[in-house]
Amino acid sequence: TSPFGHSGWHPGGMRVGGQSRHRSAAKVWEKRSFAELDGDAELGPRNLKMALRRLRRFARSGAEDELDLEGTIKATARDGGLINIAMRPQRRNAVSVLLLLDIGGSMDDHVAAAEALFGAARAEFKHLVHYYFHNFFYDTLWTQARRSSADEVPLLDVLNRYGPHWRVVIVGDAAMHPWEILAQGGCNEAWNDEPGQVWFQRLQAHFPHLVWINPVPAERWPYTQSTTLVRQLVEDRMY
Repeated sequence: TSPFGHSGWHPGGMRVGGQSRHRSAAKVWEKRSFAELDGDAELGPRNLKMALRRLRRFARSGAEDELDLEGTIKATARDGGLINIAMRPQRRNAVSVLLLLDIGGSMDDHVAAAEALFGAARAEFKHLVHYYFHNFFYDTLWTQARRSSADEVPLLDVLNRYGPHWRVVIVGDAAMHPWEILAQGGCNEAWNDEPGQVWFQRLQAHFPHLVWINPVPAERWPYTQSTTLVRQLVEDRMY
């Protein structure tokens, strides 16, 4: 029996086997298994999609392949009644969204909600790019939920690839050990030379339009120290 009152832990706080009783975000050395989020999952609350529609900003782009009825009427009148068809580019949603999804661990309880958001966002935004992370941000994101080395994308590459006009939506429960945010070496899967908060501040400085969506009810946030830290980092833009 460990000093923590139950078996399976050593004094450094690292569990080396078995099931996590409370599924905390301390360093866990056991096999991971993560499922891809299904963007075709049936949307739960319809107001989720309605809320995303409020984020749309339309602009006309592309080829002139849509009938401009008002323009046609004006042009026909100007030409003495001869039909003069006017065309215009289609209106498209000009908002670009970068969706960053926490996957695995305590987020397993919220897979359905995350899939609903993912499906709604994919339907509403033509310019939507998503990446995965686990618990918090360091030097690497992943293109697939399995988070293998083949799926790695350096966070600095993401910052260089997408401009500040992109809207960033982070989805995660912000539940982890505080050292994963504050400490060098706090990442629970690999050594990080710089604390997670440093990487997050780089992300936030590059993308001024950034929010954090937390699937945990807001009344429970004050009871998790890491959630309080993340709320401070996002300047209370957690919803």
